[in-house]
Amino acid sequence: MNFIISSQVLQKALQSINQLVGTNSLVPIVENFLFESDGNVLKVTATDTETRATVTLFPNHISGEGKVAVPPKILLETLKNLPDLPVTFTFDLENYVGELNAGSGIYKMSLFNADNYPTFAELENPHQFIINSQLLAKAISRTLPAVGYDEMRPQMNGVFFEISSEYSNFVSTDSHKLIRYRRLDVKADEFFSFILQKKPLPLLKNLLSQYDTEVQVRFNETNVSFSFDKYFVSCRLIEGRYPAYENIIPQDNPYRLVVHRESLISALKRVSIFANQALPEVVFNINGQKLVLAAEDFDFSNSAKEHLDCSYEGDDFRIGFNAKFLLDLLNNMESEHVLMSFSAPNRAVLIRPEESSDEKEELLMLIMPITLRS
Repeated sequence: MNFIISSQVLQKALQSINQLVGTNSLVPIVENFLFESDGNVLKVTATDTETRATVTLFPNHISGEGKVAVPPKILLETLKNLPDLPVTFTFDLENYVGELNAGSGIYKMSLFNADNYPTFAELENPHQFIINSQLLAKAISRTLPAVGYDEMRPQMNGVFFEISSEYSNFVSTDSHKLIRYRRLDVKADEFFSFILQKKPLPLLKNLLSQYDTEVQVRFNETNVSFSFDKYFVSCRLIEGRYPAYENIIPQDNPYRLVVHRESLISALKRVSIFANQALPEVVFNINGQKLVLAAEDFDFSNSAKEHLDCSYEGDDFRIGFNAKFLLDLLNNMESEHVLMSFSAPNRAVLIRPEESSDEKEELLMLIMPITLRS
């Protein structure tokens, strides 16, 4: 197998999927990249056995067919330290020796037999739909802050895709907070749903955000694949039923607080410094059109208060939040003002953008309050 390709093109492609390369795996061969050639294109694959990503490249020249496993570290480090220039690879598939010619340098490396590298199993009887890459990247980005991490409830450790004929919901929850990101412009002829596990989400978000193109999503009961531009990503789905999240979204939260989002974020960051760091509790005291943020660390006699102007409809109110959880949600928005609606100090609080620049999206977030000390 021989091919000539730009060093930067190859480096960028390898780096984009490198996070999937296994380490200390029970299947040692997946600790390498899989290089495959059909004599026309070069395909490079990385996998951790549950998620698989393949990038298709079109070298300046390519000849020979076959596949081989290539150690990632030595190859990536070599490419990083080369200028952008054409590099020539010659892979001896009988003796498993690779040679890289770049400028005046010749570099040799050991290769491995790829016969035991996991193969991709075609999806049987898949459903499918099309979504724009930018929209899918945004859906993943919006829901990531509330993805769960509880091994006892694995169904919560991913993003719930819920596609219908009217809209699509992308949902995540860790039981402390919940995010439902709705797209009114992503639909399907029939209703279907699946849970995409957490690990491939950052990889998918990073790859998708580089393109503005159609993504073909195909899935069955156990796996899902995403095909776009030069990438193909397949993942194992989380099995089981997602929690009935709609049941915990309050339908009547009559008290409404509108506050400048960036001002609230800055104040929360400052005030929470003075809270107990094991549980960064910040109290909201709302009185008329004034919001007072307060925090106290009783162990060290530290305390802080800060006043913010707001617009408020309702009785005087006092409620506490985990500052980190609340910041996760506030940083997940782009609007100038945030709308928070309450009903009782021990009931879930809804958080929405007060205004939206995209009429095709709806972002709803929920946070559970902290029980305050008397």
